[in-house]
Amino acid sequence: MTSTSAGHATVEKMTDLDIARASKVLMVGAGGIGCELLKTLALSGFADVELIDLDTIDVSNLNRQFLFRRRHVGMSKAKVARESVLAFRPDAKITAHHGNVKDAAFDVDFVSRFDVCLNGLDNLDARRHVNRLCLAASVPLVESGTTGYLGQVTTHVKDQTACFECVAKPTPKSHPICTLRDTPDKPIHCVVFSTDLLFPRLFSADPNAKSDLDEDDAVELNAFTRLESESPAAFAAKVFDYVFRRKIQTLLAKTEMWEKRTPPTPLASFAELAGGASPDDVAAGAVASLIETAACKALGLNDANAVWSVADAARVFVSSAARILSRDAAVNGGTDAFSKDDALAVEFVTACALLRSSNYGIAPMSLFDAKGMAGNIVHAVATTNAIVGGLIVLEALKVLRNARVGKEIDADAATKISELGGPETPEHQAFIKQQRDQKCCAYKYTFVKQFASNNRLLEPIDADAPNPKCHVCGAARVELRCDATRMTLGSLIDDVLLKKIGMIAPEIQHPRTILYEHDDGDSLDEDEVETYRKNRSTRLVDLPAGGVKSGDVLSVTDFSQKFEFELLVTHVPREEWDDEEHPEGFELRGDASGGKGDDDDDADGGGGGG
Repeated sequence: MTSTSAGHATVEKMTDLDIARASKVLMVGAGGIGCELLKTLALSGFADVELIDLDTIDVSNLNRQFLFRRRHVGMSKAKVARESVLAFRPDAKITAHHGNVKDAAFDVDFVSRFDVCLNGLDNLDARRHVNRLCLAASVPLVESGTTGYLGQVTTHVKDQTACFECVAKPTPKSHPICTLRDTPDKPIHCVVFSTDLLFPRLFSADPNAKSDLDEDDAVELNAFTRLESESPAAFAAKVFDYVFRRKIQTLLAKTEMWEKRTPPTPLASFAELAGGASPDDVAAGAVASLIETAACKALGLNDANAVWSVADAARVFVSSAARILSRDAAVNGGTDAFSKDDALAVEFVTACALLRSSNYGIAPMSLFDAKGMAGNIVHAVATTNAIVGGLIVLEALKVLRNARVGKEIDADAATKISELGGPETPEHQAFIKQQRDQKCCAYKYTFVKQFASNNRLLEPIDADAPNPKCHVCGAARVELRCDATRMTLGSLIDDVLLKKIGMIAPEIQHPRTILYEHDDGDSLDEDEVETYRKNRSTRLVDLPAGGVKSGDVLSVTDFSQKFEFELLVTHVPREEWDDEEHPEGFELRGDASGGKGDDDDDADGGGGGG
């Protein structure tokens, strides 16, 4: 952190403008909140700001992210936000990073250069990561989020307030695979089938990728394997006929499945729906190139609020799939995961969800509605973002002033102890605490409401104290309940540590051996890489040194986050699990690892990571 001048009168005489000018600020996220925040920081006198954002500007951002214009579509949010603010505050030093806050460049040493970190993120994983970096660097964090007319700003100072993870945040609801694959009955089931099952199965960069869709008949028919003789469009048409026709016909033969459910209806073949046109002609539409434009534009479907017919959805399905495959081939890569900011991905998911809805008699959705559901979007309100941006700056000024006051109090106390020639005593510590309580401003959590209560639309409450049972800033142990005879180490790493707990590069140690170390490219020799590769595919009970048994405690560390905790493994046989309650086949227990909190994965932050 940057240094401050000593002297009792110094901080007392400093105005908020003086403090702003003397501080170095890290901003993460340049989206709905970030645009308002950067503008407000600049107008409040802050002169040294660095911001990080991964995203590029989409036309849908323009109605509320006022630093952007139509000419900026497709450009870096961070860089354009910087240029827009410098236009009215040219003397400010603003550094823009177009990147993922989880990148190795933005490590603890990087964060420690700043006096405060201000978050305007839109995903929980990135927010957890920044929280851990700030704890490790002892840098105060001001968190924020908005959902429509609602918003909140919370302050997190190491050892003084709760960290961001002291209270558990709700995680996105999971759905049983069997429901998604065979018996959907809600629109969300159709969307999640499209985003989480079919999309990665078709477009993954891994040629050996498998999924829960790879059942025996799909494998026999090469339903999800593109042959050398197949064009991208022909392959997409083959997938269409399998997913929405042949697979449904196979399910209908399982008569017991439909005794208490309405059976699905197979769709007509793609050839019938296309009126005899070839898949390649359908995919191209009015544009010859499969790379230069989106599927809807090529097919003349320009109303995002319209609900397509089944025939139109079939055309979009084949055209968008062919275009994604062609785009990936052009860069010799793949698209491993759905992104709400990828127009072709949104078109594909919308078409797939509508076709799936038609199979099962579920209400269909427009592209606008499907994008909102797939991206977990609650459409934003610019005024809420502006209010939250202002509240962040107020809390940041409070944090920065308190830090300077605290340093003066500590310096005075150290001088007095030195003059007395004695060690620090409990009386000294009590005096320091008393001085802090008297001279420092109290930290607050402030909530923005849609409707006034007690004549207030803003509701401030005292910040929570640190939670000693938090597994991030406290000393809590997390319990993993799973079937140790089925769960592999790879599933533990990918599904539990990376996805649920939000680690980046976990390493796992058993009391008797090291089970897994992260390979950063040059730290492990070939034998170690091969050993850990084999361990990933091994069931917990069959791992080296006697395996992981019920009651074993694993030590889990992520050096990139300076984060470690103990993981207690409890074996629960698979037949005892409730698939509806725990569709992933495991449960995390611990004071900060599950349950409901006040916060959510808020809708209108920026894409600093993910």
